[in-house]
Formats: sequence, structure tokens, C-alpha cells
Amino acid sequence: MAGAGLDEDIRHLQQRFAEVKSEIGKVVVGQDGMVHRLLIGLIAGGHVLLEGVPGLAKTLLVRTLASCLSASFARIQFTPDMLPGDVVGTEVFNPQSSTFTVKKGPVFGHLVLADEINRAPAKVQSALLEAMQERQVTIGSETFLLPEPFMVLATQNPIEQEGTYPLPEAQLDRFMLKVLVDYLSKDDEVKVVERMAGAGAEPKAATCLSGEEVMRARAVAQQIFVDEKITRYVVELVHATRCPKDAGLAGLAPLIENGASTRGSINLVKAAKAHALLQGRNYISPHDIKSVAPDVLRHRVLLTYEAEAEGKRADEIVQTILESIPVP
Repeated sequence: MAGAGLDEDIRHLQQRFAEVKSEIGKVVVGQDGMVHRLLIGLIAGGHVLLEGVPGLAKTLLVRTLASCLSASFARIQFTPDMLPGDVVGTEVFNPQSSTFTVKKGPVFGHLVLADEINRAPAKVQSALLEAMQERQVTIGSETFLLPEPFMVLATQNPIEQEGTYPLPEAQLDRFMLKVLVDYLSKDDEVKVVERMAGAGAEPKAATCLSGEEVMRARAVAQQIFVDEKITRYVVELVHATRCPKDAGLAGLAPLIENGASTRGSINLVKAAKAHALLQGRNYISPHDIKSVAPDVLRHRVLLTYEAEAEGKRADEIVQTILESIPVP
């Protein structure tokens, strides 16, 4: 597929995802940025970590997105007493036949909501690693493929640290995007209160997109053109998070403990392709890269104690790099 055929597919998919945004907008008010990034993750085949204080419609948005897709939805409420088998499943012994049968866990869904993922211990968090990276789960001696499209949407609370277990680097790196969810504007909050506390029935989103269309969108996004200059630009950005001195940003060196891996470069291009598709274009521009870079890189730039003592944030460092690296 190329040329006019690709353009036609992109226009069609852009319209279809606009319909999804419209349906979500009937339920969720004022979180257009979060909706856009969830769709980027869905199209790019990546997982998304949503971070924000309670009550900002994170869980509602994920549920609404699932209702817009003709796909299965599973919600896992992470707690400190969970075991890995509570996520992926386990073998159950049948005394009558003296055999073991596999009972699959809630991870066997198309959209999996890992609610408050940082409330479970590391061994439970790591149970998701194989599922997120390999799209498969091993239970006992058997390996099971997960359904496609498969996507993990995790939430965590940034302010309440008591009883939580920070996600290890290996787990964080499996998320394509980390999206920061902020408070609504006053006008949007008025709309939410009127809608949810009013006398009428709560609005519902209609199913408007099939799993096959999601897989089609992923295939089309892979064909979006990426110029070599754009690829080099991406590598320069990611390399600057590892070796800021090489990029002429010596002032950042004492602030960065570790930078983004090669997976960060790959995910940056994949997310930019999805962003371009949603914009109706068959090529990536520097604007696409800059639009998704903060969400792709913020959880991959680990700060030093010095940076934390100075109150620096990863977003500030990523923004400095974006402003400093020349655009092709």
C-alpha cells in the first residue's frame, strides 16, 4: 500500500478516531489531551501510564474508551496483598481427575486497566512484564498468547506515597507513554458537576470502533513515512538524555542519573507516527516528535539526588533538550 491508497486509509482512520473522541467527549469533559494520548498509545500498540491525583476521571476515561471499542475490558485493582497469580492466572488442581487446569487471570483482555498499579509489591508488578512486552503469559509450563489488540492502561497517584511501591525502571520502560493528568478548568468542572450531579441519567458512549479497525490502524501507522533526518533528530534527542555534554548541555549532566534507552527512540518514532495519523498525514514532521516527546521521555529520564534537592523535574530537562537540539 502506498500513495493514494495510503492517504485514503489515513483519512478514513482519522475520521473513525474522531468519532471515538466525540463519543468519549459525551462522558468525559475537558481531558482532550489525555484522550488524544490514549489513542496514540492504542494506534502505536503501546501501553500508557496515567499519573494524577484521585478524582480526575482516569478510570472513567479508560472504561469509556473500552465501551467505544468492541473489545473485552478487564480491571485489576492493585493492592499490597496481591499475588502474581491474581493478575496472570494460576493452575488449579482437580482432585477428581488428579490433574491441573489453567485458570486465566484478568490480564487476558483487550484493554486491561491496572488501577493504582504502585499499590502492589514488585513481584506483582513484574507479573505484567512478560504480558506487556511479549504479548504472552506463561502459567506453569504453558504459554498463552494474549488477545489483540492488547493494551495496558495503568493509573497511579503521585501524592500519596504511604503503602505504595514505586515502579522499577524495567517496569516503567515498558510503558510507551506516561501522561500527567491535571485538574480541569473551572468551566469544565462546572460542566462535569452539572452532568454528574444533575437529575438526568449519566451519559454513555456508544460502541463505534472494532478491534479489527484498531489492528488496521496499527498496520497503516507503520507505513507512515519517516525521513532519515527525522530519525537522526530522534536519536539526537534521546542521546542528549544520556550524554548531555555531547549535545552542548553540560549543565544538565549533574541532574541526570540515567537517560532513555533505545526503546525510548523506537517508541518516540512509533508514537509520532500515530500522532501523524490522527492529524491526517502520511509522514512524520518535527512537530509530531515534539508533541509526543514529553510523554515518551519523562519516565525514562531518571534524576540525580542533586536534581531532586533542587526541585527539578524530568519535564523541565526534556523541554530544555527539545529547545536546544536543532530541528531538521
